[in-house]
Order: sequence, then C-alpha cells, then structure tokens
Amino acid sequence: MEWTQSRGARTQSLAHRQEGPERPNSGGKWDLASLLRNPEVLAALGSGVLMLTAWAVSSWSEWISVILYVISYTVGGWIKAKEGVETLIKERDLDVNLLMIAAALGAAAIGYWNEGAMLIFIFAMSGALESYTMERSRKDISSLMELQPETALRLEGGSMVEVAVGKLEIGDLILVKPGELIPADGKVYRGGSSVNQSSITGESVPLEKSVGDEVFAGTLNGEGVLYIEVTQSAEATVFAKIVKLVEEAENEVPQSERFIKRFEAIYARVVVGVTAGILALAPLAGWDWDTSFYKAMVFLVVASPCALVSSIMPAMLSAISNRARKGVLFKGGAHIENMAKTSVVAFDKTGTLTMGSPVVTDFVAGSGMSREELLGISASVESMSKHPLAQAVVAKASAEGIALQPVENAESITGWGMQGTVQGTAWRIGKSDVLDGDALTLDAHSVRNGEPDWRELRRSLEEEGKTVSVILRDGQMAGMIGLQDAVRPQAAAAVKRLQSMGIRVAMLTGDRKATADAIARQIGVDLVFSDLLPEDKVKHVRALREQHGHVVMVGDGVNDAPALATATVGIGMGISGSGTALEVSDAVLMNDNIEEIASTVKIARRAAAIVKQNMVFAVTVILTLISANFIQGVALPLGVIGHEGSTILVILNGLRLLRAK
Repeated sequence: MEWTQSRGARTQSLAHRQEGPERPNSGGKWDLASLLRNPEVLAALGSGVLMLTAWAVSSWSEWISVILYVISYTVGGWIKAKEGVETLIKERDLDVNLLMIAAALGAAAIGYWNEGAMLIFIFAMSGALESYTMERSRKDISSLMELQPETALRLEGGSMVEVAVGKLEIGDLILVKPGELIPADGKVYRGGSSVNQSSITGESVPLEKSVGDEVFAGTLNGEGVLYIEVTQSAEATVFAKIVKLVEEAENEVPQSERFIKRFEAIYARVVVGVTAGILALAPLAGWDWDTSFYKAMVFLVVASPCALVSSIMPAMLSAISNRARKGVLFKGGAHIENMAKTSVVAFDKTGTLTMGSPVVTDFVAGSGMSREELLGISASVESMSKHPLAQAVVAKASAEGIALQPVENAESITGWGMQGTVQGTAWRIGKSDVLDGDALTLDAHSVRNGEPDWRELRRSLEEEGKTVSVILRDGQMAGMIGLQDAVRPQAAAAVKRLQSMGIRVAMLTGDRKATADAIARQIGVDLVFSDLLPEDKVKHVRALREQHGHVVMVGDGVNDAPALATATVGIGMGISGSGTALEVSDAVLMNDNIEEIASTVKIARRAAAIVKQNMVFAVTVILTLISANFIQGVALPLGVIGHEGSTILVILNGLRLLRAK
C-alpha cells in the first residue's frame, strides 16, 4: 500500500482507497523486517556472532579469541550495562541488568569466557525481544496518532485556502477530496461518500455518509467529495481524545507491576548478599576458590528475577492492543488488571443503554381524521421546533413518506410545546397535562362515539415508560403521541452476555421509576435505580462496591462523570460521550458498542490468568535452578539457558492475547 506525504492530508493510492488506512501489523504477527531493524536485536545478534567466532578460533589463537569475546561482551552488554548503571546512580538501586553483567564478568574472570558471552547474548536477546514485543503491542493504539492530517482546505469567500488543522474553528467549511483523511470532526453539509472509520471505531467496513451525517478527524474518505462543517475544535475532536488516551496508556502501570518493580530492587540486594555469602563461607563447605566462585556466578544468574519481572507487562500490553483493535481504548494496564475483577457492571440509561434520542412508538388519531393525515399535520407544526420530541415526530413522518404542509403563525409555547395554523385550522402539540384540567370536555359520550379514552390511554402509555404528547385541533383532542428513548439494538444481548459470566448488571438513571422499569424490562437488567441526581449515582456506585466488590460504570454524559470516577473502572462512550465523561473514564468505547464490554472482561480475566501462570512458572524455575546449583551443581550454560529461556517463554505466553478472540 503506497502513501504519498505532503504538507496537507496524506493521500493514499487510488487503487487501494477502499481498504482504509494501513494499520501496522494489527494482528499481532511478527514483522521480521522491523524486528531486524531494532537496535537491541541487532546488538544481541552481533554479540552472538562474535561469541561463535571467538569459540571457533579459540583452538588455534587464544588471544584473538579473548579479544573477540571482549567485543562480544561490549556489543551485547552495553545497553543493559548502561541501564543498570543509570539505575544505580539515579535511584541508588541494584537491578537485574547489573546482576547479569556482574555474573558474565565473573565468569570471564575465572576463564569461562564462552559461558559469560552466552549469558550476555541470551540476556540481551530476551531483553530485546521484550522491548520489541512491547513496542508492537503499543502500535495498535499509537499508530492512530500518525493518521492526523496537518492541514485542511477551508472555504473562504468562494476560494479554497490551505490552513493548519489547529486553526480550524467551529463553523468553518472544509473540503475533503477522495482518498484524503478527514482533518476535523464535523457534519456533512454537501456531497456524499463512503468513509472508513476503522482508525476511530475499529469497524473495518466503510460507512456511507450523506448530508447531516457526522464524520471524524483521522478517518479516510472514499471515492466521493465531501464538504464538511467543522463542529469541534482541534483539541476537542475524538481523535485528539485518542491521542491523550494513548499518552496516558503508555504511562499507566498496573499495581502488580509496581509491586514487582519494588520487589526487584530488594530482591537484587538479597541476591548480591547471598552471592557474597557463598564466597565468604566457601571454605566451610570444602569448596576451593574456583568452585565457590563458579557456584556464586551460577547463583547470580539463576536467582535473578528476569522472568518474574517480564511476567506482567507483555500480557497487559497485549490485552490493551487486542481491545484497541475492537474499538475499546484503555488508558493503561492498571485498568485491564482491575477489570478482570469485575463483579457488577452499572450502566447509565440515556445514551448508553438507549440511543439518547426519542422516537415515536405510538401515534393515535381521534375520529374524523386518518392517522396519516394527522401525522402529516403534526409533523408540519413540529418541524418549526428544534426540540428532540418535535424532531422525533418529524422523523416519524419522514420515515413513512408523508409530506409536510405549509404552516402559518408558528409559535413555541414556552414549557409546553408548539402551535401553528395549517390550512386555516389552529393546531397545538405539547404536554399531556391539559388532560388534567377542565379546559377539555372528555365524557363517556365521546368515547362511545369512537373517540379513545384519552386519559386511560395516557395512563397506559406512561406505565410503559413513554413520554406522552397531545394533539389539539381548535382546542379539542385530536390525537396522542407516545415517545420513548430507543433502546440500543445490542443492549439486551450485551446484558445477557455479562450475566452469563456471573456479573450482575445495574441501571442508574435520572428518569422517573415508570420509565426506568419499562426500559429495564426490555433489556433484562438485575438492578434498577431511578430518579437519581449525579450525587445519587455516586452513592449507589459506592454501595455496589461495598456490597458486591469491583464495579464497572458505563456512561456518556457530564452527569455520569462523578460515578465514572468513583467506579473501579469507568468506561466512557467515545462517539456520543461528553468530553468530561471521557476525561474521567479509564477506558473508552470508541464505537459505542456496549457488546464489547463482556468480551473485554473476558480478555482482562485471561490476562490476569496468564500473569499468574507466568509468575508461578518463573518462581518455580528460579527455585529449581537454585536448589540444583547447591545440591548437585549446574553448569553455567545450562543455568543461562534455563533462566533466560523461562524469560522468553513468559513473554511469548503474554503475547497469546494479541490473537485472542
């Protein structure tokens, strides 16, 4: 796939536009070419070649062999020695790097040049492998940062002007040509095209975009031309939020990893102390100097906690990478670790379990007018309003192919609804509280003559958790509208998957009890908490933590931010979520797909299990090699292979999560 770089948007080869942005090795596979370009890998390989050459010439020239061994030590051990010395000077601590270098130099001091060189080579190779795999794990997240265009084409006075993306302002009109990356979040105001949003949402199938549709910075335009109105400043785009999350993810360290780092410093001192003790007490065991020194060097190698130190981060970073490919972006391995302990998932309702916008569920016409005719008139009046309930009625008419009619004297009635005149008749559409007064005559006679029992109908709709609006013609009842926030199509399945894993599901909402209960019945949640203010949501999250343990909170609004911060893990909705909710959350659903929460808990649990496997394996190998060294004796090359081999195995074990489904 070919890319051409310019000062503006990066343009992709026309032959491959439909494939979307190239994502570096997102399947977690090994890339041999980039592996061989890694400086640490090259240094380790160079050390190995020099070691073999020195061993080959040792039979006919000892001094040339020693020179080659010295070079091998330097090439392979320089990076690790530098790291160890920096830790010693800056933090006044010993680490595993210095232990390995000391063991190699000790082996050389008693004439075991080849064993020392082998130790340096395998230690350098395992370290390079770990660094490389961690880098590959991060790239599924950090590669997104490369997809930000530098400039955009802004329409100014009928002409196109190339400007820096950072100078775009809300309301600016920009042009995006076929095959270019979209430079800002916005809405299409002219044109149409398919847009590949895989860099933002993880969905590989391009989506068709037309007038009014949202588009995001960093996504790839297809074959059409798009004119876009900017709706977010450069620092507030979804893409900018991703960049911030990436920076946080690279700095956040799991609690277990912090413990291992503290343990490593103490453990290294203990190993050095025991090594010194072996040398000091050797005469009591009847060992000569060479034997005691050799055993001390073997101990120094096999007791070092390399495998233990490498047990955690490769697995955590692999889990982060795995989830990033599915549009779930974590701010760090600590949150993966916490998510593995999930016992309750608490959802906000509006915008999380539901779409966050009302739809017409019931439209009832009174006698004397057909349903279609009344819907057309109602939508015509409501088209004069920007209120979400009014727009839902307009959308209903549009979906049924009903044309709008001219409206005269349109006026908003503050706190109630809309009014207007259509074909000489006065219409009012708004709250159903007019049914509670005496202004309308609703008697049994009207019911017998074909009119619905409007009060009974309202009660029935409200019991189902619906918002009710009435339609008045010349001040008398003409119809009733039931509206409800649409449940996300995947909500019930997402809840069921969590429950199948033994996780309880709660719903927290500010809606009244009838609405909350109706939605809860549709979705199948275990616990429902309604009529909540933001501080009430915090109290309930704390109570759930006290009663059940670790709680994951999922929300999208500013009012959810305190609860997201209070939960063990807060998950924000990436597309519909507010900036505040994303700011305080620990993970983000970039495509708002709540079905991925159950998969993420599974991956987190697998990561936790792999970490435990790695730690048990690492400790077992260390204890076995230490015991064998003192009971029977272990050859230094075997100690090197056993110790460093276990390090490589725990790294590879962690990398299994890259391909986990």
